[in-house]
Amino acid sequence: MEQSGKFRVLIVDDTSTNVLILKKTLVNAGYAVLSADNGPSGREIAEREIPDLILLDIMMPDEDGFETIAKLKATPPTASIPVIFLTAISDVEAKIKGFELGAVDFITKPFHPAEIRARTSLHIKLSIATNALIKSQADKLKQIESAQHSMLLQPQDMPDARFDVFFSSLAEAGGDYYDVLRITDNVAGYFLSDVSGHDIATSFATSAIKALLKQNCSPIYSPVESMQLINRILIDVLPDGKYLTANYLTIDRKLLTASLIGMGHPPAIHVPAQGGSAKLLEAENDVLGIFQDAYYQAQDFPVAAGDRIYLYSDGLLENKSGDKIWTNGVDDLAAFLASLPKGIPLAESIQAVKAHCKVGEGVPSDDIVILATEI
Repeated sequence: MEQSGKFRVLIVDDTSTNVLILKKTLVNAGYAVLSADNGPSGREIAEREIPDLILLDIMMPDEDGFETIAKLKATPPTASIPVIFLTAISDVEAKIKGFELGAVDFITKPFHPAEIRARTSLHIKLSIATNALIKSQADKLKQIESAQHSMLLQPQDMPDARFDVFFSSLAEAGGDYYDVLRITDNVAGYFLSDVSGHDIATSFATSAIKALLKQNCSPIYSPVESMQLINRILIDVLPDGKYLTANYLTIDRKLLTASLIGMGHPPAIHVPAQGGSAKLLEAENDVLGIFQDAYYQAQDFPVAAGDRIYLYSDGLLENKSGDKIWTNGVDDLAAFLASLPKGIPLAESIQAVKAHCKVGEGVPSDDIVILATEI
């Protein structure tokens, strides 16, 4: 951070002579200087003022420099501030420990003004360059996020598919993806997937999925054949270690039939319009993008006017339980959906699910998608 054109350096040292020498050297070099004589005070100042650099003494009573830097790096506002250790210690193990805790450099006592100026200038420049790189990457990821969201179909784009959706991405390069496809005049397809990881490679995978769905989910292929084709292509295009779990649902609203292919994904939930228990649509198929000879089988079932089917990502249930095991919440979610008032609008049912699963409370641990469709 820059104030009045000056970069700010925080000195944390319990020896007043050291502070005076450092302060005089840095002020003469054009820096604004803050100081503290112990670790806790230094951390408080650092969190409040966010200096551009911290010069931190190792040997201090009560809280030494190692403990101070560990706490600085564990506190989000101060975690990225570069720290140079001040030390009379020449022990290699102590220096290694300092670097492991996040120090960027060491200045050895007795101090030499030229060295203080050189190391301070160097690490502020490096910090500026690093922050600029981070900002540039963040801006690119935001562009990717915008592109991802622009690919997602909205209910008003295909009203005859009778769906509503909630989509929340944990990171700019989210791993969850959904699409709704018009297969024929009477048949609609609903695809929801979770790509392993949350990085730029993941975002490219979601772009590829949209193209593959458009190319291969057509009347000339059965749903199983479509997934087999997509799997073979994904094996070639996905980066090593990437794969998809997914649900692919097709509904024929004229014949009142539906088909689901579950591929390592949480089961879809079928809520009958006439009441009764909600049904878990479970299937033991392979995931997408790993196995050349992957096994896929469709689960066919009848539907009736007013029935609803819910697809969702594992992050929905992990968000509620907090234990990272989505299987623990499936039965509870199914019972909740069955208890909703009959005829409640799809959008309201999704809002009810969000409230039930505590979406928006606390810090999410994963992407969350809820896609609901009505027959």
